[in-house]
Amino acid sequence: MPESLTLSMPFNPAGIELDRRQGLSRQLYQALRLRVLDGRLASGTRLPASRDLAAALAISRNSVVRAYDQLYAEGFIEGRVGDGTYVAQLPQAVLPAKKLSTKVSTGFSTGLPTALSTNWLDLPVDPSSKVIHSDALTRVKNNHLARPPSGPPRAFRVGVPAFDLFPFDVWAKLNAAFWRKPDLQQLCYGDPAGDARLRGMIAAYLRSSRGMQCTAEQIVITSGAQQGISLCAQLLVEPGDGVAIENPGYRAAGHAFAVAGARLHGVAVDSEGIDCQQLAGLSDCRLTYVTPSHQYPTGVVMSLARRLELLAWAERTQGWIVEDDYDGEYRYSGAPLAPLAALDRQGRVLYVGTFGKVAFPALRLGYLVLPPGLVDAFAQRRAVDVRHSEVSTQAVMAEFMAAGHFQRHIRRMRRAALSRRNTLLSGWPMEVPGVGPLPTVAAGLHLTVPVDSIAREQALIEQAASVDVEINGLSSYWLPDSTTAPDRRAGLVMGFAAVPEKAIESALARLRTAWRVG
Repeated sequence: MPESLTLSMPFNPAGIELDRRQGLSRQLYQALRLRVLDGRLASGTRLPASRDLAAALAISRNSVVRAYDQLYAEGFIEGRVGDGTYVAQLPQAVLPAKKLSTKVSTGFSTGLPTALSTNWLDLPVDPSSKVIHSDALTRVKNNHLARPPSGPPRAFRVGVPAFDLFPFDVWAKLNAAFWRKPDLQQLCYGDPAGDARLRGMIAAYLRSSRGMQCTAEQIVITSGAQQGISLCAQLLVEPGDGVAIENPGYRAAGHAFAVAGARLHGVAVDSEGIDCQQLAGLSDCRLTYVTPSHQYPTGVVMSLARRLELLAWAERTQGWIVEDDYDGEYRYSGAPLAPLAALDRQGRVLYVGTFGKVAFPALRLGYLVLPPGLVDAFAQRRAVDVRHSEVSTQAVMAEFMAAGHFQRHIRRMRRAALSRRNTLLSGWPMEVPGVGPLPTVAAGLHLTVPVDSIAREQALIEQAASVDVEINGLSSYWLPDSTTAPDRRAGLVMGFAAVPEKAIESALARLRTAWRVG
């Protein structure tokens, strides 16, 4: 080693081992940084000149300069004019004896990956229960959405339409046309209630297809139905309020209300829909969430008598009805039923709509139709979270509807769902032990079959999964504190629209093998 190098270097570089196959600047930066943090390089220690350290480690001077530059930028080292480079004076409180991670911090000038400067698992941080308000954290822990199934759609995934039939070529052309010459005004901050043209198209569509006497001014665009439900929970529910939900029902809606602090009341569903007599007995309840067009997950269509009874409850109690019409376009005999919102004369219904069941879930485009007096508050509350929806999706959907593509696509989707439903019904394995008869499926994108016990339900689901068939258990749709006997909650919930007929037939053949039936 040269004499000058030995004299100019007050610390020993021994132990700094660099892998020539990896970024040398990054490794040197990490090694020096770690020595500062763990105290091996004390404050005030003089570092060698970049040329000398490069010679000692047999690397290029540029690699040392880049490492020094990053340490300078982060405040680990400092230069003294005419006197070289020294470890900065760091407070002792930031130099723990505990071993720290050597993961690279953000901002490294050599194009290194941006990761956190320390390993989160090593940090002595308070657990989230001490950082986040305990009541709010508990509500989130107990009421969060499960991760969606991974991979492309397969039989019999629930909640997925036949988006293999979506006219992506048409959508791509409309999207390209928008971005080819966008209206500069649309590229500024927008109306939190949504694009005016799209709101107008939605109102026109609902008036013609669903019999709703609504205007564009009553509509607030959302990022899917779930955000619409969440907005209802945020603005209509105080902590401790009772909220009635269908039981079994759409658990994600229940989660939204529970996170807002509601006490959930599960109300039974019979052959006509939600039990309004049981609802009327809930003295603390002024809001109910329902899926009348096709109850999720039982598939029951709410009768007209029950709809009128529910509206009378809302008028009598000055309550609110959140109507989720998630798959109301899919009616297989006659026209789609008029929603509750079309029968409402007192402004008590908040209508939740979505494009996800007609186009595809990843679109994240939905809407609320609100009583006029609620629109401003909902738009203002939404703006706090997201300011406004992404502009091009709204503009393209508005043009998609104006040009007639939307209505044609709905007709195509309804025919496809009907054909896929028929394929499932005709090929369903009969006389599976413990499984009840198939229901009549007049609407929607899924069906539910009763099973005689939870144990049998779980066995059938596991056997189906072993042959790559996806089935949901009805028992998972019930509230945990339900009084209904556990075995009476069992069933199989199956979507029939996600994949083409050939894939359905193949899945049914595999099920027969897995379930050992003819």
